[in-house]
Amino acid sequence: MSGDPASSTPLAEQKSLRTIFTIGIGQILGWGSAFYLMAVIASPVARETGWSFTSIIAGHALALLVAGLSAPRVGLLIETWGGRSVLALSSVLMASGHVLLALSTHLNLWYAAWVVLGLAMACGLYDAAFSTLGQIYGAKARPAITNVTLFGGLASTICWPFTAYIMAHYGWREACFAFAAIHLFVMLPVHLFFVPKVQRNLVAPKHAAEAEGAEPNYGAPMTLLLALILAMSAAVLAIVSVHLIAMLQGRGLSLATAVATGSLFGPAQVTARILERVFGGRLHAVWTLAISITLTCLGLVMLGLNIDPGVVAIALIFYGAGNGINSIAKGTVPLALFGPRFYARIMGRLALPQLLAQACAPALVAFLMEAHGSESALQVLAVLTLTNCVLVAFFVRMTRSLR
Repeated sequence: MSGDPASSTPLAEQKSLRTIFTIGIGQILGWGSAFYLMAVIASPVARETGWSFTSIIAGHALALLVAGLSAPRVGLLIETWGGRSVLALSSVLMASGHVLLALSTHLNLWYAAWVVLGLAMACGLYDAAFSTLGQIYGAKARPAITNVTLFGGLASTICWPFTAYIMAHYGWREACFAFAAIHLFVMLPVHLFFVPKVQRNLVAPKHAAEAEGAEPNYGAPMTLLLALILAMSAAVLAIVSVHLIAMLQGRGLSLATAVATGSLFGPAQVTARILERVFGGRLHAVWTLAISITLTCLGLVMLGLNIDPGVVAIALIFYGAGNGINSIAKGTVPLALFGPRFYARIMGRLALPQLLAQACAPALVAFLMEAHGSESALQVLAVLTLTNCVLVAFFVRMTRSLR
């Protein structure tokens, strides 16, 4: 991309739309074929292989652990190579991981496949995509980040039916081969040809002294507090994503009612992102984060207090809206506070605790539910979100001088 990233010439706008569309499609396929894949294939894999369901699900947790541990390094790679190269690498890793999944006849190979997919997720999902957009658009990347999250919100809507169709007609292994082919023969060239090269003046300081003085202090209370807030939000999302239906059934709702109300989460998420795209530019990104945590807390507290289906539906709309905006906030708050110079490495370091929380939280809550029932999981969620509201209040106050 040439010229000012903020340029509004027809050619610049065309390139901008192409970039956002390319990265957005990559998010649909990345989330849908990796992060959300287990929800569709876990049971068929268990039936065919005879492996325990727990051992199969452990592969996904392993992938998130690998993604979290590698995220800081990926941030540095994006700074060094540029986002286009790392997104292209994610396509190669995605394809390799899906081939390994399809060929898995032993749990060791199954886990190796998820290690590769964990690396792919670190290189290709939101944190890497946001870092790439931060390089391309600099401090004006917020609208592009919001637009890309609109694509990401459609991942399960598009990929779950596609996966189910392939499995119904051929099998789960063939579904994995199909995703491998799409990542290798479609997304790899698309990333290479349609994601622009980074403008070096956006990522490289003019003087060595500037480089030494510009990097934020990662041990500063403000940065640590932001990392804790985002990690707790990630833990809540992972718990709800894995256990929502079981929690609702444990409170007395039928499976059909639980699924019907749970389906409100996706539309609420996308609708909130659209509203943020239209009106959010008037607010500082820190306030977007505060609103997202407040909505999430309101929804989960309502969910814990009343199991009436109507109340549950409203609660999940609030929760979905808060989570939808949170995906935007986690990309825009670091950019607004620290600027584009070290944005990629900041995103990588912030991603580490988030992905580790997503890897561990569902398993810990599963043990808790087995011992004390679904009520205990709702109590944990309420405590986490209420605590996060308090932390966000401190964070808003702490960052006031920077806004």
